[in-house]
Amino acid sequence: MELIDHILSVTRSTLLDVLPIVVIIFAFQFFVIRRRIPHLRQVIIGFVYVVLGLALFLVGLQEALFPLGKLMARQLTDPGFVHGIAQAGEGAVSHWYDYRWVYLFGAAIGFATTIAEPALIAVAIKARDVSGGTVSVWGLRIAVAIGVGLGIALGTFRIVTGTPLHYYIVAGYIVVLIQTTMAPRMIIALAYDSGGVTTSTVTVPLVAALGLGLASTVPGRSELIDGFGLIAFASLFPMMTVMAYAQLGQWRYRRAQARRTQGD
Repeated sequence: MELIDHILSVTRSTLLDVLPIVVIIFAFQFFVIRRRIPHLRQVIIGFVYVVLGLALFLVGLQEALFPLGKLMARQLTDPGFVHGIAQAGEGAVSHWYDYRWVYLFGAAIGFATTIAEPALIAVAIKARDVSGGTVSVWGLRIAVAIGVGLGIALGTFRIVTGTPLHYYIVAGYIVVLIQTTMAPRMIIALAYDSGGVTTSTVTVPLVAALGLGLASTVPGRSELIDGFGLIAFASLFPMMTVMAYAQLGQWRYRRAQARRTQGD
């Protein structure tokens, strides 16, 4: 009964959150465009599905994904795991390199959640269609996933060491700006968008839970100051890897052209 009450409560709040979007769409349709909404029955059914889907998703976050992320962070930073049961005494001091499994887990979970990200799949398919197949769906997805994995690994390192977030972000955007001047023009806008689509329904909950869980278990770290910021890394690094993916493809094409010219 408690779970059912929780689902109903979240559904009501989700309905109130989605209602302004529906009001705006219907108002523009009737008072600006001044036409009836085609397939009104399907639209209403779809609206119901959206509300139910969002409500169940939010319940799943609260009941499973957030606790799971915190649990994994707690287990990976437990002194008995970091130093081994025999060395995990009260005087044991942890160094940044003792948390290597945290960095590996961050990279792995960042890569895996990005590959499963629906928003990225949609953008990759559209990019393939618009580019006439020049941009590969799997090539783009893997490039973005590698970027997120690297970003989350570096972000967990920042939490463990407690270094200021802006150092990494400023340095990262300097690299992005330099890459922008050298990357193929056709990929730049797509690379910038790729940084945004990673921060969606699958990636954000687990990454946020990992960051907060890590900050709450690493000695001397604050959840408010150190726990947030991983999503910024997940948005930044895909821009680098997607432009690098295009630059690598451009380099391979020019190399093949040069070999073909020499062969002739």
